[in-house]
Amino acid sequence: MKSFTCLALVSAAILRAVSSAPTLECLTTTPNPSFATKTPLLPDPFEFLSGTPVESKEDWSCRRNEISQLFQQYELGLKPGPSQNLQSVFQQYQNGTGGNFTLTASNGDKAISWTATITYPNSTKHGSPYPALIALDLLTIPVPDGVAIITFFVSEFAQQDNMTSRGKGLFYELYPDTSPQAAGALMAWSWGLSRIMDALTNSSDIGIDPTHVGVVGCSRWGKGSLVAGAFDERIALTIVQESGSGGAACWRLSDVENVSVNGADTVQTAHEIVTENVWFSTEFEVFASEVDGTQRLPFDHHMLAGLVAPRGLLVIDNLGYEWLSPWSSYGCMTVARQIYKALGYQQAMGYTEAANHTHCQFPVADQGAELDAFVGKYLLGEQSQTDVFRTEANFTFDMAMWIDWDTPDLS
Repeated sequence: MKSFTCLALVSAAILRAVSSAPTLECLTTTPNPSFATKTPLLPDPFEFLSGTPVESKEDWSCRRNEISQLFQQYELGLKPGPSQNLQSVFQQYQNGTGGNFTLTASNGDKAISWTATITYPNSTKHGSPYPALIALDLLTIPVPDGVAIITFFVSEFAQQDNMTSRGKGLFYELYPDTSPQAAGALMAWSWGLSRIMDALTNSSDIGIDPTHVGVVGCSRWGKGSLVAGAFDERIALTIVQESGSGGAACWRLSDVENVSVNGADTVQTAHEIVTENVWFSTEFEVFASEVDGTQRLPFDHHMLAGLVAPRGLLVIDNLGYEWLSPWSSYGCMTVARQIYKALGYQQAMGYTEAANHTHCQFPVADQGAELDAFVGKYLLGEQSQTDVFRTEANFTFDMAMWIDWDTPDLS
């Protein structure tokens, strides 16, 4: 990382942690889905575990909390609450282009520190405090005009090199939980990002507007971006780029796509993913290791995307990599958009699937206008047209084949 001379004046603030995880007070029962009947259909987001239908926005708020708990319990691992203490130090570069943002979180006698970098926009399109995008490890989209970039180095925060990375990284020094529900890497990243949001909210001298902050990531970091946006309601815009299974794709649909294209093993599935890396909790392996085991789960990733609603969500996909399960992602997000539709915010969710291009090399000519529209609307406060849902593929997705529920009007 390039070094810069820092200003002598360093701002520091002891922060009162702000709760960012959904409350779970609405949840009354949690079934054990390992005993559930398998179904290839995508579960109903508008029906409580008790069988009671969701009939209002108030009901949805409670159902959303229920879905959040289910993902934590059976796939992603538990997201701890805010740390007991959080301190931030911002060291501005001498040239004024940004700075290093160091956070120290502590619980009892344990403490960890990590540094994110902040780069201010070159243009004068939007003055300070700036809207910002938090990039997970690296930015793989063009830098939006007028938007600051905060780079959060998540791979040192929770390692994810391979299966030996379980429990390694700064997060696990603070939370050394080894239970089956312990946070996997994606949820650990989400926790770290929420602490960055705490610090931004409580530090007025950094030059970032905490009410207009988005998150972006590609590939495995795209999976992380979706989880971060789903589990922190302060994120104004979630951008999920080429995330594949474990991200924008549904487990059930990826299994179908895997056997229908070239026979098998052309698409990443839950069964494969839990042998590759530590993004999920070990509890998830109970379902992923069984043939069609994810069909027991009372959720799928249309409901993870639904946790972002009604905030901005743009899913960017690439038809060139079958491993990323492009049909599954398109179908899963088609169903996810029903949640936005029910809440009266259909245009807040966009999906764009472009033709073959290099993985994580954003095709500006194909998808640039759609990206600009979402950034403009949700970070810059512009009047942008965000009604986009398209694929350049020659496949179709018949939603009636994959759901047995109706979309209510909760608006």
